[in-house]
Amino acid sequence: MKRKIIYLINPISGTSKKDGIKKLIEKETAFQEIPFEILSTNSKGDYDFIKEKIIKEKITDVIIVGGDGTVNQVTFALKDLPVRFGIIPLGSGNGLAFAANIPKKIKAALAVIFSGTSKPVDAFYINDYYSCMLSGVGFDAQVAHGFAERSTRGLFTYTQESLINFFKANPYQFEVVLDNFSFFTEAFAISIANSNQFGNNVTIAPHANLNDGLLDVVIIQKMNKAKIPFALLKQIRGNNKLQEMVDDMSKKNVLYFQTPSLTIRNLKLAPLHIDGEPKETAEEFTIKIIKNCFELIQPN
Repeated sequence: MKRKIIYLINPISGTSKKDGIKKLIEKETAFQEIPFEILSTNSKGDYDFIKEKIIKEKITDVIIVGGDGTVNQVTFALKDLPVRFGIIPLGSGNGLAFAANIPKKIKAALAVIFSGTSKPVDAFYINDYYSCMLSGVGFDAQVAHGFAERSTRGLFTYTQESLINFFKANPYQFEVVLDNFSFFTEAFAISIANSNQFGNNVTIAPHANLNDGLLDVVIIQKMNKAKIPFALLKQIRGNNKLQEMVDDMSKKNVLYFQTPSLTIRNLKLAPLHIDGEPKETAEEFTIKIIKNCFELIQPN
């Protein structure tokens, strides 16, 4: 099959770094003798104009040059079209890219685009919100809300915002409803993951698989704040086993289980983030997996 690529990249005006990335993309893709076009991303996520182009020009691949928010918007807008997606990670976290073992270096990520294999990736809905990586309520969502208001981005700013909110954090009350089972919890955060991480290889859900038809749910339950860093480190290192919900949950600092769907009743209106982007919260979230949502080009 003859390939035709659209690269979606943020506007390059006034940014020498992005100008260099564009030139590298042009050079490497021309060397591969693959027809391509570079277009700008849309901050509102409106890609209707690209849908017609994909069909009319028989585009085979849409490559997202950006971060998790852009990956979310583009895959949601174009997931029903017969295209493969690729990622050149340029965000603060790059959660889906790193979960799929896509390298951060631009040239290496391009090599994956040219020689990798497309594989199906799941996604999920939280009410009407679409998520393809990791979303949640509570502490990490509060960090996302604060981070969105900062004038600078990057890992340092995110870490700074996390520390500020850590000292302010209080647990929220939730009811978690599964098939034939429900329970109440006071928790600092609930994460719902398809990818294994927040980004930057912080693997909060180490057993997550991009295509297993299951969501990984991580609940950071109420505990002494001094214990939270150690509980999180244990989770990130993969020392917490997946749990059956018949376990004595009251004795667990971190609950970690898998399910294709669940409902969360948000009794104290904890804040919400979707793939790292702050969103308006709700009193109840219905969460369901979307099996084989789109094709993502990944390393062989």
